[in-house]
Amino acid sequence: MDEMNKKRIEVLKLQYPKGCTVELVHMDDEQAPPKGTKGVVIQVDDIGTLHVAWETGSTLGVVPGVDMVRKPGEEIPRHKIF
Repeated sequence: MDEMNKKRIEVLKLQYPKGCTVELVHMDDEQAPPKGTKGVVIQVDDIGTLHVAWETGSTLGVVPGVDMVRKPGEEIPRHKIF
């Protein structure tokens, strides 16, 4: 893994620490919970996937750059609205 990816993953781990609450904005997966579903971050793994315990009972991971979550109350940049 190159140095840039390591730094990006460290930033993700700081931005989404274990136990923080997130809300689903968009997920490119047929098994995705509904938009707006809340969950708790379990971990950010070594490839940058956010593992989330969704309130629906699912633990489907969030892939940065493909899927999108936000912390409750956090604004979504206009260019990122799906």
